[in-house]
Amino acid sequence: MRHLSVLAVLALALAAAPAHAASDLDSINNLAQGQFRLLSEDLGAALSYKALIPAEPLGTTGFDLGVEVSTVSLQNTAVFDLAMSSDSPDTLFIPKVHVHKGLPLGIDVGVFLATVPDSNIRLWGGELRYAILKGSTTSPALALRGSYTQLSGVDQLEFSTTGVDLSISKGFAFVTPYAGGGVVWVRSTADIPGTTLQEEEFSVGKYFVGVNMNFAVVNIAVEADKTGDTASYGLKLGWRF
Repeated sequence: MRHLSVLAVLALALAAAPAHAASDLDSINNLAQGQFRLLSEDLGAALSYKALIPAEPLGTTGFDLGVEVSTVSLQNTAVFDLAMSSDSPDTLFIPKVHVHKGLPLGIDVGVFLATVPDSNIRLWGGELRYAILKGSTTSPALALRGSYTQLSGVDQLEFSTTGVDLSISKGFAFVTPYAGGGVVWVRSTADIPGTTLQEEEFSVGKYFVGVNMNFAVVNIAVEADKTGDTASYGLKLGWRF
């Protein structure tokens, strides 16, 4: 119960911190096709899956529970100004609640929910990860992950991402650095009656590095990600066992 209380306090703190950062994404009809593509590229980087977790499997009894926030440096703020009901931020803050569970045979599953404060942007997603190498005190872990995210709350946009990546990690006492790379597929469709905007469907490369630190009571993970041309940074606080 004490751990759950800590997570609740962290969740409230992360959600409250960026409450001024965004507004509703409700003027997509103002965009031309090229601008819609740029909007979709930034959203693909911002809303694609970010696990903030090393490659080593949790095991059949293992859990990784956490609250996190990702910060994404938008590349096309002028386009967001047109697509939003007020001026867009230079950086988008995305608080999330994340749960990972270990399964047999080196398989882990994970799910998350996210809400951008002061915005109609809602997001959910998940992953299925398989440890090709489980890792040990002398050898690294290697994992293959498939992921999916789905935007909700934005009436004018149907948006989803699918990803595949390969990650590697190696633990040293309580510190586990990790890195990986893969591909993200983005599908973005304007849901506006009478619109001339065509669906955008494309893929971009993804690279990330991070470190997980486990202090028994609190687990901390930090990660830097570059999806396409857009950089993001994440911090997760929680409980890993």
